[in-house]
Formats: sequence, C-alpha cells, structure tokens
Amino acid sequence: MRKNIVAGNWKMNKTFSEGLALATELNAALADSSLNCDVVIGTPFIHLASVAAAIDTTKIGVAAQNCADHESGAYTGEISASMVKSTGAEYVILGHSERRAYYGETAAKLKVKTELALKNGLTPIFCIGEVLEERESGVFFDVVKSQIVDSLFELSAEDFSKIVLAYEPVWAIGTGKTASAAQAQEIHAFIRKTLVDKYGKEIADNTSILYGGSCNAANAKELFSNPDVDGGLIGGASLKVADFKAIIDAF
Repeated sequence: MRKNIVAGNWKMNKTFSEGLALATELNAALADSSLNCDVVIGTPFIHLASVAAAIDTTKIGVAAQNCADHESGAYTGEISASMVKSTGAEYVILGHSERRAYYGETAAKLKVKTELALKNGLTPIFCIGEVLEERESGVFFDVVKSQIVDSLFELSAEDFSKIVLAYEPVWAIGTGKTASAAQAQEIHAFIRKTLVDKYGKEIADNTSILYGGSCNAANAKELFSNPDVDGGLIGGASLKVADFKAIIDAF
C-alpha cells in the first residue's frame, strides 16, 4: 500500500534558531497524535542536523530541499547527497519548479541528482508540473510526462519504487490559485497511468503522488479525498504549526 504523506517545504525561510523552534513546536504538537499519514519537513541545509536531533524522527521525517549533482570534490557551496544523509535526513526534494526556473536545473542534471540520492539511501521527493502557459495551451500532459520520463525512466523498477512524486501546478504556487480537486485528480491519474505503462500496475499503485499547489487547511480534505492524490507538498502553510497540523489532520 502506498503511503499518504504531508511534506512541508520551508524554502528559504527561518533563521537557525527560528527553524529549530518551529520544528520543536511541531514535534510537541504531534507527540500525542495518532497520525494517518507520514509527516516530513523540508528545511534549509543549516537546520538539518539540529532539527533531526531535536525531534522524534519516527514521527517526523526530515528532508533537504536539494542536493548536488556530484558525489564530492571542488564544488564550492554545494551539498552532496552523502552530506545530507549524514545529518539524519531521510528525504531530499528534487526538481522543484523554483530550482528548474531560477537555477536552470535540467532533466539530465536531475537524473544525476536522483541517482546520487538513491545511492546514498535518501528518498527523493521528485517534483513535476507545468507553468500557466503550458496549462492554458493544453500541453501540460506532455510536459509532465516528459519531466518524469527524461529524469526517472532509466531507473530500475527497484529504484523507481523508492521515489515519491509531487505534482505542482506552477501557476498555483504562491498565487493563491489552486487546481480544483477534479483537475488534481485528472493529472494525478494521468501520472499514475504513465507509471503503469513503464513499470507496471503494482509499482504504480504503490507510488505516492503528492499535490503541491497552494494546498491549505481549507482545501486539503477535498484534495486528499481523490483516489490518486496521496498527500501534499506544502509551502507557506508549513511555516505555522497550526496551519500545517490542520493539513495533516485532513487525513
């Protein structure tokens, strides 16, 4: 059975002390809760080791927001997958639309990052999704399929089974717009069918596909009720414990 997951992406927010306080507050808020989903927080690199040490990692997973496309070496400022793993983090967010748009991350680069993440025992949360122009022109199915195929479809079935996908309609991130529950289900079902065609029904049925476009406490329950929506990759709402917990409680 595939997992339901609510993952928070803090992006470039929270100083070290603020981030540690937020993680500690979330840990306390969930301590006595019986959860119906896995919970993950994606923190800036500087927080990873301290957050992992301060929380119950059997209840909250920790994710980096990126990793390098090299194992080690003279790459000043980069953080390798093995470094991420050494902090106690178990996940890494890869291919986020902001990384693709602002830092020119290509399918080929993301393919390497994914392989290195898997090699180092990390679970990639691999992001896919279309911009507004692609949605309005009707090519969004092709765009999303190519993002999956070009970066992930050389993986073995065993390795692909370790991937979490996160569909993010880029036009709905930080804009207040949200794909309707029907739109979310349509594209998630298409993604799962794409996986069936490559890896078969068992792996497709066991792959968690998260929704990542302005998901909040008000719309989470409706979005998560779709048969192919297995949770959310949450941005701004993950920066306040009450808001994030309300999304977690939607399961």
